[in-house]
Amino acid sequence: MNALVLIAEDETEIAEILDAYLTREGFRTVRAADGRTAVDLHLTLKPDLILLDVTMPRLDGWEVLAEVRRRGDTPVIMVTALDKDIDRLQGLRVGADDYVVKPFNPIEVVARAKAVLRRAGLAQAGGLLRAGALSIDLDGYMAKVGADGRTTPLQLTLTEFRILAHMARAPMKVFTRSELVDACLPGGDALDRTVDSHVSNLRRKLEQAGAAGMLAGVRGVGYRLTMLE
Repeated sequence: MNALVLIAEDETEIAEILDAYLTREGFRTVRAADGRTAVDLHLTLKPDLILLDVTMPRLDGWEVLAEVRRRGDTPVIMVTALDKDIDRLQGLRVGADDYVVKPFNPIEVVARAKAVLRRAGLAQAGGLLRAGALSIDLDGYMAKVGADGRTTPLQLTLTEFRILAHMARAPMKVFTRSELVDACLPGGDALDRTVDSHVSNLRRKLEQAGAAGMLAGVRGVGYRLTMLE
């Protein structure tokens, strides 16, 4: 199971950017828009890492960090607009594992998340995803379908592979086109209609491999990956 990251951030745009970049790299994510929710999610979900904003409603980041440290040693990266040595020292003294300052490069945040998890012995591994008849090798960028007593490799483009792997992490969930754009399509290749084209090609390849109906459209919403056996 890939590492679960709790994004505790009250600015929606920043939270969405972090979510998109982490998901693109294979992490599972959950979001909290205030400190109290972050504390509750930490207790119930036991995330592998927390990206923790300092300035949040209900409980601020320092209070959340103190509560997390009372419970255990979950790795925490503080994310804040405060850029003073005293703030850095306070975060590290209370028990933060790392510290990034807004505005930040989300690629750097992902890299730091991986580094912190490595140090904690929880390196985010690619590994193998399974969803019904489908198996996906995240490290080797390969996917195959086992159906009708045979196994058929899928010849996918990189974008098709990203879409398939992203959806396979949450089978039966309906993904909007915008979610797939954010998670799977880099840079300028980011129009909703472009997603439709990639999904259409991916669906055709799944059907040819014996997995007809596995990738379905949901009218007015987006797409769902079903669990065909």
